Order: sequence, then C-alpha cells, then structure tokens
Amino acid sequence: MQKENLIKSLIAGILSTFTIGILTFLTYKTELGLFLIASFGSSMVLLYGYPESPFAQPKNIFFGHLLTSIVGIVFLYFLPSPIFITIPLAVGFGVTLMIALGVTHPPAGGNPIIVIIGSVSLDYLINPIITGSIIILAFGIILNRLILKKKYPV
Repeated sequence: MQKENLIKSLIAGILSTFTIGILTFLTYKTELGLFLIASFGSSMVLLYGYPESPFAQPKNIFFGHLLTSIVGIVFLYFLPSPIFITIPLAVGFGVTLMIALGVTHPPAGGNPIIVIIGSVSLDYLINPIITGSIIILAFGIILNRLILKKKYPV
C-alpha cells in the first residue's frame, strides 16, 4: 500500500469514527431520539474517502437519503404487499428516482429496506434521516475543508 493511500484511508477511518460516534452518542446517550441508521456508515466511505465524487456531494447525500426513505414509507404504508415483493420494488423505485432526479447516493439505496423491515413511522424522516443527514453534512464540510484541505462541496 502506498504511503499516500494509507494516510488517506486512516484519515477517512478516523473522521468516519468521529462522525458516526457523534450520531451514536446522540442516539444512545441523550433523550433526543434516533440519529443513526446503517446506511450512514456507507455514506462515510464516500464523504471522507472520495469527497470529490458526485455521489458524495451534499445534495446527493441529503436528498438521496430523504427520497429513498420516503419511498420506503410509501411502499410500507400505501402499497401493502408481502415483504418479499415490497422490498425489491421499493429499492428499485428509489434507485430509479435518485438517478432520474440527479441525487444518486449509493448508500441510500438501502434505506427502503431499513424502513420496511423496521416498520418505521413518519417521524423517521425527521430523525434520523433529515437531522442525521444535516449533522453528517456539517461534519463533512468542516472536516473535509479543515483536516483534508479539500474543496468540499465541489
């Protein structure tokens, strides 16, 4: 492994640990609610490992997570079908919408699965999706500019 790649990977790992650590702390050590979802972990790969990627840009992170979570909720509550039908349809529809609307964020493709398996309420859109995404983006902008000295968003 080249030294530059090793440093990049260590920094991405440390920044990911810090950002997910804040969301975990808010979720488990405060009464503020849920701030953490599995797909946010995948968002860290793009946000800190490849911040120049179109998939790592703020509009993609925010609207990708929001859009696919809304799709999951719509399929969960308004298109009831057996789960083995609902999940693939919701994921496919979410992916279609992200790409069509220009807000593709690959980690968000898993959100309909999380929403449907978890049978979440509409409050899920506020916490963790909107609030968690805003926290991730705030840290992403600050840490990418401050520590990585990268122009983010690009």
